[in-house]
Amino acid sequence: MFFFLFLLFSFSTLSLSHPFSPLDNYLLDCGSTAPLTTAATSSLSADHRLFSGDLARTPNSPFHSPSLRASVSLRNDNPFPGLSPIYHTARVFTSPASYTFSLKDKGPHIVRFHFHAFKSPQLDLGRAQFRVLVDDYVVLTNFTRLNCTGQNPKVLEFLVPVEDEKIVIVFVPNRDSKLAFVNAIEVISAPNDLVPETAQFIGSSGNLVNFDGLNKQALEVVHRVNVGGPKVTPFNDSLWRTWVPDDGLLRSSFGSERLVFGGRIKYHDGGASREVAPDNVYNSARLIRSENDSVTNVNITWAFPILGGYKYLIRLHFCDIASISLNMLYFNVFVNGYLAYEDLDLSYITRSLASPFYADFVVDYGDGNVGGDLSVGIGPSKNSITHAVDGILNGVEVMKINNSHSSFDGEDCSTIVLKSWSKGNYSGLLLTLAAAVCIVLSLSMVIRRKMIESRESLSWSRLPVNSSDGDDHVKEEEGVNK
Repeated sequence: MFFFLFLLFSFSTLSLSHPFSPLDNYLLDCGSTAPLTTAATSSLSADHRLFSGDLARTPNSPFHSPSLRASVSLRNDNPFPGLSPIYHTARVFTSPASYTFSLKDKGPHIVRFHFHAFKSPQLDLGRAQFRVLVDDYVVLTNFTRLNCTGQNPKVLEFLVPVEDEKIVIVFVPNRDSKLAFVNAIEVISAPNDLVPETAQFIGSSGNLVNFDGLNKQALEVVHRVNVGGPKVTPFNDSLWRTWVPDDGLLRSSFGSERLVFGGRIKYHDGGASREVAPDNVYNSARLIRSENDSVTNVNITWAFPILGGYKYLIRLHFCDIASISLNMLYFNVFVNGYLAYEDLDLSYITRSLASPFYADFVVDYGDGNVGGDLSVGIGPSKNSITHAVDGILNGVEVMKINNSHSSFDGEDCSTIVLKSWSKGNYSGLLLTLAAAVCIVLSLSMVIRRKMIESRESLSWSRLPVNSSDGDDHVKEEEGVNK
């Protein structure tokens, strides 16, 4: 059974002799006109990358956004101390607007959105309501859930498969607020095999079957955790990712210990690479250790809050940085209480200590599931050894898979989102036309009444008693374009 499962797990096969250099690497400081030249004229992010202003483009630039002419550039004149310069400006839209990115490389692309809803004398970005599309994927429909006011900017990260020579990002304001914004956008090509074609699907009864076509799905990063270690910033990650500590996600950790490794992580062909996870993830861990003549009866469990209605990819990162020799570490891995990996033997897989490995699982929280917590656990197995390490975990990633509507945030597809704005404008036009018709009908009734009175005055020779008799007050109702 182990060998069968081992064959189904995917390894990254990136070459380790050359660091990853993305062919597409757009870093936009939205609302800024600073060109990409030096740190003095560009926005320097917290990870020391240079972001170019989204209007600082040359005629031959592969980045194109003609609809931005109708947008507004907004600057935060009183930013919080220490806040990255990319959050000092924003691009504001009052109608649908798009960014178009020409690509040199097809395949998976990382798309990140930076949001910080600051206030200015002109606008309060906190009242914005809008939707965001990336090609045909609906990546955001409820902006208020981000809670990105104050000193808490939010970053949304997606991994999108691209089969065209461009990516189009569209911002669609809601009819109520007519306000959308973004502070910064990243579009970066990712390694083609960062997401494998196949993962293991854990069914409702705990059975494991192949989940094929994973690399054709879009993913949203929900949790990215450095187990047992500190926060890892984009500066220390080859794909500029952020990994947070696991402290707030531990459900049970009694009997476990942290470990920080000072040696060298041994990446190898056919195994995990630095693009899968950086050294700072694999050189720290939480582990279970038996210190007496019996195997300890301890499990470590983590709980990750998620929303219902979607499938999720769980990527678990392992690296034996604790054993003193090969063939001493055997343990079980659990996902949502089900046995996902029995008697995991990292020595058999990696043939080396301190050599990383990762495994991908998919679980389904769809079909009306309200969500809750997704759990991951490790514990000793029947093959665990006394006076040895009996379980280890270095990192966890939880990613939402787009639903059948190609959405990460609701049941509306991209076509419906785009039509919602047109429908809103059309409704406003109908209200305006209806008001005009009402006015015309009211005027015609007044004119008709005057004509009738005129004919009556000829027959009866009636003299007017009050010159205001017969006056009507017409109420005009204007249609509102929502």
